Amino acid sequence: MTDEVILQVRNLKTYFHTDAGVVKAVDGINFDLHKGETLGIVGESGSGKSVTNLSIINLIAHPGRIESGEVLFHGQDLLKMSEKEIRKIRGDKISMIFQDPMTSLNPYLKISTQMIETITMHQGLDKKAARAKAIEMLELVGIPGAADRIDNYPHQFSGGMRQRVMIAMGLSCNPEILIADEPTSALDVTIQAQILELMQDLSKKLGTAVIIITHSLGVVAGMCDTINVMYAGRVVEHANTMDLFKDTKHPYTQGLIRSVPRLDMEMQDKLYSIPGVPPNVVDLPPCCPFYPRCEKAMDICKQKYPPVSDFGNSHVCSCWLYGKDKEAAK
Repeated sequence: MTDEVILQVRNLKTYFHTDAGVVKAVDGINFDLHKGETLGIVGESGSGKSVTNLSIINLIAHPGRIESGEVLFHGQDLLKMSEKEIRKIRGDKISMIFQDPMTSLNPYLKISTQMIETITMHQGLDKKAARAKAIEMLELVGIPGAADRIDNYPHQFSGGMRQRVMIAMGLSCNPEILIADEPTSALDVTIQAQILELMQDLSKKLGTAVIIITHSLGVVAGMCDTINVMYAGRVVEHANTMDLFKDTKHPYTQGLIRSVPRLDMEMQDKLYSIPGVPPNVVDLPPCCPFYPRCEKAMDICKQKYPPVSDFGNSHVCSCWLYGKDKEAAK
């Protein structure tokens, strides 16, 4: 990771206007991504992780709408670009690997067809050169016999191999940013480890920054430089990985960590789980959305959303337990 910031997300808000009300899927996200950095975005289902990253590349479909904010890629706001301009960025400068490779790959088309189309579109190579590049990328991600297997169909690959194909496609245009949405959720533990190790190695070799969306704190602990913890459409805590696990601030982050089985602790009768369920994000009131599940909730948590407290070294947290208003909040 370097000091060069390549992506800045500022006050990003993405809402879905439904018959039931306004779903504030992303409600004021702020973060920076440095060149070569691996950023983890963690949270329960419905916290806004995937919508955040779809918003970055402006892929929000109706009834969703990006209400406000900026996504600055090398100083250029992606949200103000035309569809033609943003298509030159997607797949070229910023690539995304989706959750299930079987649904992301077209089952009716050979792998060669799908990879060559991407490379010719963004790299300007002819079909012969694009095919050579595709084979090279398949070899890079560890597909055995890549020159022969490139003409296979997706169903002829195992789940782990399909995920490797998706990574090869994502990296085939040498992107500066690779977004991986739950890249290992459909794989067994052994293959998960292989895929994560592969992504780490490729990131170091190619200098690619990675945004990885996951439910697993184990994934972010072993792979990420920095972590955003999301809840109800907002980042409630941000820190580098070491600080987050060593000095966890937000009660929600503390609950997520307590929910993970640990080998260095005695056997307990029952694994801890955060009480309650994630909130319905339709027309949320302007208070802390975690307070109904929080063991440390105070009266003010039910009245106003907490300010951001800065603990230094880029460690920030939104919670009434900290900051200058702590005493008044009691």
